[in-house]
Amino acid sequence: MEPTGGSLETFLDAVSPKVRQRDARRMVELMRLITGEEPLLWGSIVGFGQYHYRYESGREGDAPAAGFAPRRAATTIYLPEGVDAHAERLARLGEHSTGVGCLYVPRLEQVDLGVLEEIIADSYRRVTAW
Repeated sequence: MEPTGGSLETFLDAVSPKVRQRDARRMVELMRLITGEEPLLWGSIVGFGQYHYRYESGREGDAPAAGFAPRRAATTIYLPEGVDAHAERLARLGEHSTGVGCLYVPRLEQVDLGVLEEIIADSYRRVTAW
């Protein structure tokens, strides 16, 4: 995976519904503050920083060290080390669901942003330490 470039503002302007667009703009601010990195588009993922991964299968590549995607149903926040590493914080987060390495937040106003910051910061630290 590589950054694809493109205008972040154009991408954000096209996000719908409006609640997802508002949440995406807030996520950009939040992740920029947490990581100290500027956002880059990786297709439909807004990424901050970069890390190199290598699976046991031998497959390897690069990916954003922190990132999210404003999907129609929810904002998807990527946690490359897996959601299990954040179980205690997730219990305190508020309205969300999870996949193996994804956190799905339907509306940022329904979660504790302080807890979300902790999760993203911890994930970023772990991934950039690899």
